[in-house]
Amino acid sequence: MKLKRLLIGRPMKSHELAEEKLTKLKALAVLSSDALSSVAYGTEQILLVLVTAGAAALWYSLPISLAVLGLLTILILSYRQTIYSYPTGGGAYIVAKDNLGVPFGLVAGGSLLVDYILTVAVSSSAGTDAITSAFPSLHGHRVFISLFMIIVITLLNLRGITESASILMYPVYLFVLAIFLLIIGGAVQYLAGNIHATPPAVGTVVSGMSLFLLLKAFSSGCSALTGVEAVSNAIPNFMAPAEKNAAKTLVMMGIILGAMFIGISLLAYGFGIAPKPDETVVSQIASATYGRGIIYYFIQAVTALILYLAANTAFAAFPLLAFMLASDRFMPNMFMVRGDRLGFSNGIIVLGILSGLLIIASKGETESLIPLYAVGVFIPFTLSQAGMMKRWIVKKPSGWLIPFLINTVGMLTTLTITLIFLITKFAQVWMIFLFLPAVIFIFQKINQHYRALADELRLDVDHEKPSKKGSVIVIPVGGITQVVRNTISYAQSLSDNIIAVYVGFDDESVHRMEKRWDEWNPGVRLIVLRSHYRSIVKPLTKFIETVEWKTAETDHVTIMIPYFVTRHWWQNLLHNQTSLLLRAYLFAKENVKIAMVPYYLKK
Repeated sequence: MKLKRLLIGRPMKSHELAEEKLTKLKALAVLSSDALSSVAYGTEQILLVLVTAGAAALWYSLPISLAVLGLLTILILSYRQTIYSYPTGGGAYIVAKDNLGVPFGLVAGGSLLVDYILTVAVSSSAGTDAITSAFPSLHGHRVFISLFMIIVITLLNLRGITESASILMYPVYLFVLAIFLLIIGGAVQYLAGNIHATPPAVGTVVSGMSLFLLLKAFSSGCSALTGVEAVSNAIPNFMAPAEKNAAKTLVMMGIILGAMFIGISLLAYGFGIAPKPDETVVSQIASATYGRGIIYYFIQAVTALILYLAANTAFAAFPLLAFMLASDRFMPNMFMVRGDRLGFSNGIIVLGILSGLLIIASKGETESLIPLYAVGVFIPFTLSQAGMMKRWIVKKPSGWLIPFLINTVGMLTTLTITLIFLITKFAQVWMIFLFLPAVIFIFQKINQHYRALADELRLDVDHEKPSKKGSVIVIPVGGITQVVRNTISYAQSLSDNIIAVYVGFDDESVHRMEKRWDEWNPGVRLIVLRSHYRSIVKPLTKFIETVEWKTAETDHVTIMIPYFVTRHWWQNLLHNQTSLLLRAYLFAKENVKIAMVPYYLKK
């Protein structure tokens, strides 16, 4: 508990939840870190595809970047409408479920959950890439570094959303400052003629360039748009008026993201940058602009930090989405429980564990995760836009035509990009066809369980009353000890019908037990069972079944198991856990009640 208090902080009272709301400035840091951080690799993803057609093809990054900027504008306008239409949050899951039906909502929700797991994995591995670009000797420790940072961010989020936002606000805005410092410095260097690169001329005809390759590069660049939906998912985390503050935060995020993305793309072209396996595009631009001095290392440090902290967007949105799915009985109830710091701690912990396992499975390779990551984003994008389209058609509020057209353009664009991803990167994203159906199947099985449970536990208060019965208490005993005395004393306070049962392995032990019991005379009859195969559980359960068969109609049968609790955890290793094994076995008995009666050792 002391370690927990040190890592997480003091427990917070429920009424303090109102204080755990975000201002626009803090929300922009927490919920936009994923989207803003994608500037560090969005342009690079475009160049990685184009360079396969030769260096002359790199000029295509300019029109592709403009197309990505146009899509960003459409998404910002679309999700702004979603925020005002669904101020309770939930984003694509709520929109799709409400307008298209539960199956589409589950597809959107499942995709988002997968996306948030991938967000943490991609962000941590991309942050590690930034570090290893500056310090190549650390390249062999990428998995360890990524896992360590996931643990740090998980603990930070367990301390509460407001506290994590207060800490994260500074590195996020430092990153924005660093990127604009890079863009301005790079522009000055380029205009001053200090950059002697010879980028391919715009309009250069490239042999082998195909529409397929351009679409593949465009879809790769759209990885810079991941995280845009996070604001609409987390509206309840905003201070009142929540929807207005969320909408303003979304627009601010779009403007900053668009300016940084297009600036990096222009510099990458102007500097003639081509992607390298051991150095990021941002690192190359910073090195060419400022040299490997203090400003370069400042840019690399805050870039690495923001890439790590981009995971925080997922830590803010995943638990809230899991809460909504759990509220609809599609995820376990544990995701609805608030922890000591009023956050949905179980969601935070599960997200940290799953993303860590993904890092280990992928060996920290960012490139192998990004396509799957982007598909997980664009499926909810498409379903959210389609859901809003249906909402406008059905409700037809005043001035609905323009919002409908915006959502239509958004839906067609994101659907096209999703199809491009599936076609051009099938070898990297085929797992989504297995994983998503598996997630939805799990959702449905969980829902079926909760529905069946509710039906079985539902009570007719007018006709179904408790039935009064007597009580038979069976106490398994292994000898005459303080533990047994403690249990019998407790049992005698509840019932007069008590049976002590001893299982003996040979005549000598049976005779000795009967003699000592008669001498002690605790006022409880002793039944002795012989076990020829040295099993305690089997003869005992047969006896319990006999008692249950004889008395079930008139009495409740309770098995009261004595056990002792050691002062130190390691002392448990010195003792047989017969009582725990017996309890585990008896849980399968339908009509038997089990009570564990502890005796606390003092030495």
